[in-house]
Order: sequence, then C-alpha cells, then structure tokens
Amino acid sequence: MVRGGRWAVLCVATVLMLTGCGHGWAADKPAFESAEKLPEKLAKDGTTILVGDPDAKVTVHLYEDPRCPVCEEFETTGGSPRLREATLDRRTVTEYTLASFLDDRLGGSGSKKAVNALRAALEEGKFVEYHEVLYANQPEESVDGYTDARLLELAGQVEGLRGPKFNAAVKSMKYRSFVTASEKAYERAGGAKDPQGPGTPTAVINDRQIPDESNGVLFDGDVFAELLQEIHARPWEWEQTAL
Repeated sequence: MVRGGRWAVLCVATVLMLTGCGHGWAADKPAFESAEKLPEKLAKDGTTILVGDPDAKVTVHLYEDPRCPVCEEFETTGGSPRLREATLDRRTVTEYTLASFLDDRLGGSGSKKAVNALRAALEEGKFVEYHEVLYANQPEESVDGYTDARLLELAGQVEGLRGPKFNAAVKSMKYRSFVTASEKAYERAGGAKDPQGPGTPTAVINDRQIPDESNGVLFDGDVFAELLQEIHARPWEWEQTAL
C-alpha cells in the first residue's frame, strides 16, 4: 500500500497548474445518466475491467486490492468520487486491475473472494455498483471479512445482482483463474523496480504512473479533479511533465 503526504499533493498541483484554472470540461457526447448506466466490460487482455466511454481523452488505470484500507480511503473520501463524475461526463475512462496479495500477507482469502465476486458482478453488468458497495462496507484489514456470506449479503444492496448465477459464482469461486491472472497482471505492473507490484492504490493516467512520493494527490478530491481537468485540457503537457 502506498500513501503520499500533503506536500506531495501540493507539489503535483504546482507542477501541473501551469496556466491556472478555468479550462472547460465540455464532452463531445452527452453525459451518462448515472453510475448504473456506465458501460463496463472486460478488456481483451482478460484482466483489465473497463468502465466508461472508451473514447474518453483521459484514461485512469487503478490498481487496487479489496482489503486495502488506503484503497478504501481513496474510494470513499478521496479522489474516486470526482473520478466517477469525470467518467460519467465522458471525460475519463476508468480501468481497474484487481490485486489480491493481501491474503498472502495477512492470511485468509477475503481479497481473492472479493475479486471473484466483482468479476461475477461484471458478468451481470453490475461491477460499478458492487465495487462501490464493497468499499463502503470494507472490513478491517486484519479481519478476513469478505466471506461468501458477507459478499452475498452486500450484493443484496445492488438491485438486480443477486440471483442463482451470481450466487453460484461467488460460492464456487467460478472466476478463480481470473483472480490469479489479475494478481499476476498487478505484479507485472511493478516492473523490475517493484516485482511484487506497484502498491495499492496506484494510478496510471494516460500511461504515466503517479509516483509514490506524489501519491497524496489521490486523497484530495479537489486536487485530483483539477489534475484530471488539466490533463484533459493539455494532455501533451502531462506527457512532458517531470514528476
């Protein structure tokens, strides 16, 4: 897990606000009506989950572990709500790689079970809603709280998700191979520098990873929204900015 400080937030903000605020966020297409209407699918690589308009100018790729409390902070009180707004407005497309390394580190199987359940929710077109529910009800990191029973109970909060197919997929770990492949994809993302993975949460925006020392930008919703706005307005400057 990775957590930057307030100084890192300010540094990123200062570097990127090259000409100040005021850029519009006008989309080429009408915004999606609600999170439930967001398109979601599995990418061709078999591990990345895509949410939103694939033609959006800004791509935010997130690496998360369902048991990670810092991911929960990002998702509930950090930058994720503002990212969701941008995705609804077709300004960004959000991608997810779901890790499960915390099971091996802490013991248990909650991360793997949660990733499997999220993949099952994707099959039902309910990934976005279920992903939000899981983080809103995340158990303590040290508690292996994502049991089959708890995952099914939480699925009851998502209209239309519970059913024989979804229930069976959760109980049988139907997507076990996806869970394994997704963890491997997470580890590969760390490269030679971090062979066990880049840490969670990690964000890669338009193929550029926010470095560890600047990761605090993810936890300030206003700053993260401004960062996305600046990249949307001047993507070439993001590509050239030294972070």
